[in-house]
Amino acid sequence: MHQAWQQWGNIVLAALLAVPAVVVAVRLLTLHRTRAGHPFAARTALADVVAAAGTAPWIWMILTPGVGVSGVSLVPFADLWATLHGPGQAAFVQVGGNLLVFAALGAMLPVRSARFASLARIAAVAAGASLTVEVLQYALRLGRVSSVDDVIVNATGAVLAAIVTRRWWAVRIPAGTVPR
Repeated sequence: MHQAWQQWGNIVLAALLAVPAVVVAVRLLTLHRTRAGHPFAARTALADVVAAAGTAPWIWMILTPGVGVSGVSLVPFADLWATLHGPGQAAFVQVGGNLLVFAALGAMLPVRSARFASLARIAAVAAGASLTVEVLQYALRLGRVSSVDDVIVNATGAVLAAIVTRRWWAVRIPAGTVPR
């Protein structure tokens, strides 16, 4: 854990220091959308800002250059198996971190829009975003291994987070009705 803090502590601190700015952003976006007549101004503003602010620090971590050689691992569950059979703290940090990468996005997409009120759609969006990040890691030669397991675990984290927010998901409004 100490090594993880040394490597990523500055990003964690930056994310924590951004919380007041996130609160202000939600408030300002809510006011803007309310003035524009948006029927769900507060919910969509909160979902948009939390999805972005909750995902950005993880993307920052992922796209920070490492010290290894860039590579690709396309065998599903091979890296995950090796990680889980390695040191416990490293496995906790690696798997836990990968579960959290797109958790905010997965939690907030269905709150934001009924269009994403499906675990399959959330998984697809998270997997697509994760694949994009893995390709960037490789293309930018960041000294990291781009792994299919990261895509799988990132998408799983988004789905699990979506399940947690299920009670707040947006619902489709039948055409011709006015939202309250």
